[in-house]
Amino acid sequence: MERQTQIQTLIRLLLEDLPAYRQQAQGVPRDAASQRRLLRALINLGPPMPLRGEFLAMQDELLSSEREERGVTDAASLPAVSGSAQIALWRGDITRLRAEAVVNAANSALLGCFHPCHGCIDNAIHSAAGLQLREECRRIMEVQGHPEPNGRAKLTGGYNLPARYVLHTVGPVVRGSVSCRDREDLAACYRSCLALAAAHDLGSVAFCCISTGEFRFPHREAAEIAVKTVRSFLRTPSSIHKVIFNVFTDTDEQIYRELLGPDTAAATAP
Repeated sequence: MERQTQIQTLIRLLLEDLPAYRQQAQGVPRDAASQRRLLRALINLGPPMPLRGEFLAMQDELLSSEREERGVTDAASLPAVSGSAQIALWRGDITRLRAEAVVNAANSALLGCFHPCHGCIDNAIHSAAGLQLREECRRIMEVQGHPEPNGRAKLTGGYNLPARYVLHTVGPVVRGSVSCRDREDLAACYRSCLALAAAHDLGSVAFCCISTGEFRFPHREAAEIAVKTVRSFLRTPSSIHKVIFNVFTDTDEQIYRELLGPDTAAATAP
């Protein structure tokens, strides 16, 4: 099926299940980019719900083809930083990274970001993985019966991501000055993700910069906690042989280069 026809069909199927958003979808230009943005917005807005086989098959075909067009970087190919064979620094879109697990900076509902086309990593990961990820998170939270506390971790499938799994963790929201509890919760995010990955015999984990975006943790202090916690965990033998610090901005890249050693250079996505 031609790409734009595929996108239009997915929009139609979603609007059949989400009638409340039909009015918002009216008057959207018919160019391919606008149609694709509308599809992502509807995927972001849609609550967890039973998913039709027809929709899933077409969604997966679209997302997998887009994944291959964007290009995938294999975590195994990333060079280690100086002085640590188990740590790598990579700058790029985490939804393009083929690691055994990537870390999602989630919110306490653990259902993804419901703001259409928002720029947070939670939105990016759920949008690239597909609606199955939200549904799996719903099942996990239904069993748990309460919001996810800071510093814990949950494991789900990666679906249409290059990564096999997603580790979801809720970092602290900084209000004013950084507190001791904020620091403890952030360190716990890194420890919990690594411990859960090791419990599932995973070999590689890619961390985003947890809590530094919408949650306002200062970038340098967050990176210091991340590096210290990861290095401490790696002193104990486990299945994990590579931890990737994934950065997306000049600021974070420079901070991690300074913390990881003067000869550190971030590998970048092509």
